[in-house]
Amino acid sequence: MGQALAVGDRVEVVLLKEDREKIRYTADVLADDGTHLVVRAPWAGDAARDFGFVRFEQGDVFTEHFWRDRWYAVKEVRDVTGVRKGWYCDVTRPASLHGGVLRVTDLDLDLWVPDGDDPPLRLDEDEFLASGLTERDPEAAAQAWRALDELADLAATRFADLG
Repeated sequence: MGQALAVGDRVEVVLLKEDREKIRYTADVLADDGTHLVVRAPWAGDAARDFGFVRFEQGDVFTEHFWRDRWYAVKEVRDVTGVRKGWYCDVTRPASLHGGVLRVTDLDLDLWVPDGDDPPLRLDEDEFLASGLTERDPEAAAQAWRALDELADLAATRFADLG
């Protein structure tokens, strides 16, 4: 177990892609046991973003689960009225926390799980294959594929147990 934050603390979340900063935002800590950190934050984008299967926009609230020992993050998305849109899941390297900054490295593979009975959508497999990670770091690439499969298994229960 690592450093744990207290409920009510604020943490700076930094999402990295190949060691460059993709986005940075501040989130409120809901829970942290030293391994599993749960935070809540509003949509951090400057403008609405329509993915075709879901639209993220101002007023959306993300409850995000990060682990220091798992290769993914799970983000529950609700609209401004509290209606759940679904879960956006990122395959990542395990999160690291240093001095109130949570760093998460995105590995391109994603899973969208809509609220309701529609099946999950595996996303960005082509980006992942084009990234060269399989050649540069075969073990990390294997972990990433395993993480995507694990997320698909968790999606079957709509993330009833994220512990």
